[in-house]
Amino acid sequence: MTLNTILRFSRATTPEEMFTGQWQSRATKLDAYKPYLDQRWQEGCTNAWRLWEEIKEQGYPRGYGSVRNYVSRTLRGKPQPVGPRPPSARAVTRWLLTHPDALPEGDRLQLKAALANCAELTALAEHVRSFAHILTHLQGEQLPEWIEAASATSELPSLRHFAQHLIRDLDAVTAGLSHQWNSGVVEGHVNRIKMLKRQMFGRAGFELLRKRVLLA
Repeated sequence: MTLNTILRFSRATTPEEMFTGQWQSRATKLDAYKPYLDQRWQEGCTNAWRLWEEIKEQGYPRGYGSVRNYVSRTLRGKPQPVGPRPPSARAVTRWLLTHPDALPEGDRLQLKAALANCAELTALAEHVRSFAHILTHLQGEQLPEWIEAASATSELPSLRHFAQHLIRDLDAVTAGLSHQWNSGVVEGHVNRIKMLKRQMFGRAGFELLRKRVLLA
């Protein structure tokens, strides 16, 4: 190292002062998007990958590395507004898959707030609940109508793909949603056998499984 570098390091009072140099003053493609990144950081978005995807949609031509470096070197040291922690994806999924009458009051209020802030999530909730109604009330004849409605949702590609895959075996799915008979007992035995194989680290052969499953 040169003498000037050593002097700068010795006089630095904060870690940021040790990284000052000519390279920091150079103009980069990211400069035009830094105000947006700062704003999103203050709004609570701290995921570098998500920030990169957002500015990429706005025309940012570079890769993820520049955004990651800017977040780690600059934004990580900035304070964030104190507010309620957003619900996790698993929690929202559980709320959507639970019957509204069975949700506790606190979960119901949080789900209501989440739906109010996301139009796509509101649309997803409507499709999920209508499918659950078909499933629990054995109304398989309404499945084609549900598939048509779900396939028309351009903002929910995963739901659209799920609905389109049902068409591949529509008769079987319709029968499963129309009759009280199902293969649940068979699937339960299959899962139990798989659990036994995992307990034996995959070495459970037919003879052992026969003794534990058939002769138990």
